[in-house]
Amino acid sequence: MRTNFKTFMAITILAGGTGMSSNLYSPVQAEASPGKIVLKDSRKIRLVSAEQKSDANRVFDGLARDYLEQFFKDKPVDATYFGIHEQDSNMPAVTPDSVKEELVRLKANSKRFQNVDFKSLSRDNKIDWNLIVSNIESRILDLEEVEEWRRNPDYYSTQANLSVFTLIQREFAPKEERLKSVIARQKQIPFYLENARSNLDMNLVPPVFVDIALESLPGIISFFKKDLPAYFKDVKDLKDPEDQSLYGALYESFEKENEACLAALTSYRDFLEKDGRAKAKGDFAIGEKRYLNKLYAEELVKDSVDNLIARGEAELARLQLQFKEAARAIEPDLNGDKIDERKVYEKVAAKHPAPDKLIKAVSDVLEEIREFCIKKPVVTIPGDDRAMVDEMPPHMRALAFAAMDTPGPFEKKAKEAYYFVTLPEKSWDEKKVEEHMRSFSDQDLLNTSIHEAYPGHYVQFLWVNRAPSSIRKVFGCNSNAEGWAHYCEQMMLEEGFKGASAELRITQIHDALLRVCRYIAGLKMHTRGMSLKQAIELFEKEGFIEHANAEREARRGTMEPTYLVYTLGKLEILSMRDEYRKKVGDGFALRDFHDLFLKQGYPPLALVRAQMLQEEVEKYF
Repeated sequence: MRTNFKTFMAITILAGGTGMSSNLYSPVQAEASPGKIVLKDSRKIRLVSAEQKSDANRVFDGLARDYLEQFFKDKPVDATYFGIHEQDSNMPAVTPDSVKEELVRLKANSKRFQNVDFKSLSRDNKIDWNLIVSNIESRILDLEEVEEWRRNPDYYSTQANLSVFTLIQREFAPKEERLKSVIARQKQIPFYLENARSNLDMNLVPPVFVDIALESLPGIISFFKKDLPAYFKDVKDLKDPEDQSLYGALYESFEKENEACLAALTSYRDFLEKDGRAKAKGDFAIGEKRYLNKLYAEELVKDSVDNLIARGEAELARLQLQFKEAARAIEPDLNGDKIDERKVYEKVAAKHPAPDKLIKAVSDVLEEIREFCIKKPVVTIPGDDRAMVDEMPPHMRALAFAAMDTPGPFEKKAKEAYYFVTLPEKSWDEKKVEEHMRSFSDQDLLNTSIHEAYPGHYVQFLWVNRAPSSIRKVFGCNSNAEGWAHYCEQMMLEEGFKGASAELRITQIHDALLRVCRYIAGLKMHTRGMSLKQAIELFEKEGFIEHANAEREARRGTMEPTYLVYTLGKLEILSMRDEYRKKVGDGFALRDFHDLFLKQGYPPLALVRAQMLQEEVEKYF
């Protein structure tokens, strides 16, 4: 998965609070005529000269510039990630008044974009228009109807952690300069968490959301208590280049504010332990109407819940049959009812590295997969940069076992990309550790790395930085990003990676079963009354998922209603590939299809289809 900015990151888990996504090959460079720069500093949109633009395109370019600037002001933590560092000292204001003000701005922007003559826009601007209005409508829906800011306590503790984590994750500026920004944000965190208490309506907060927040908070508190001071401890020995004085006073200020943050986080944890556990009685389900509105606003998918469920259940049945066939290939002497595909898979999954060897084991497989992609060839991989494997950050551990976190598209200096994996918690018993590590079996290390790195999320990230506009570098959707990564798992075996061995094949299908169970669980939990317990049983019985992982996946679905995007996106890309193959005939080449797909950025797949097949770009709002 990618990390969660409702834009491109991955763990498909960073902004917006739930599990969504955000996004560099190189920054967009300023150009002289014929063109103009409409964003300051690293925020550069390359436009053709006015003489070459219609009135509608000129109007749209101005509105796009203004919207992007306001977006980063509204979301300063996201801005830091994207490489826009003017907001590094700020935290988002989340109060009833600030929400009202944001809604007024968003609705005014919606009207401005609706007044643009859509038919007169260029094809690229039609796509960008849809992306911006999609973002506007998604934000309005979230603030007015889904109301995460009133329902989700994890939103606040995660944002508090992210506000500081994004400042130390990459070295985009000298450490002492970033420490000043950390201190500035730390000063605001106690007030931010105090506002959280008054914002949260326990009649709306689902008990499972309290559980998820409380599971994440110990890691977040440990980050502030141990990791953050350790990271900045050498600053007090550095000298100010202007007067050669030591930065000791700066570090002392940090220690003071860090203690205040720790006290605020601990108090917030105690508040959730006491009031949250006792008073939370909301329903996690968002309901059919809001679900379909969310799916349309974010993914441009319009269908009935019944049709969506039927499609998911058909894919589940197809994969279960393939799972049994793969088991038979591993143990060919057993036929018919004698095959217990779960036991066959468990033998494969039992072969995994020790927890303390996991990070090295993941690192060791990446180069082999990359070389296959190049030599086959499967896809063009821009540049020679590599992702680094590291332990999952605290705010992401409760709901994810692997994630790709890439630098923002406007980041000029810090180019590090991280492939995160979740290590077992020290508090887990031996059984839970073993169940968790089966997600990192020797075969799953390959399949997960295909998804997260090559040719999945990391390769798409490299291409996104070549996208046609700044809008497509910032805004996109998860059915594209997660659909692409999930599609790659199946495609790589079709292309013969590792000889498409039966062991790797059964692992790939098992992972696909997990994704289709997400698809069904998300739909049914939020629109058909499926309970959390029933969702866990779905993952265990229909997807052959170990209990610890089934529980994590079902809990994630309560907070991420539309995590059907993996399977939904995969199926749409496979369909698009078939149509593209028919269109180009004998000239079809898989690498060309993939390169053209990735060239578009990561907009909703309906927009990608229009470009790939040269169809009319529709106005979706």
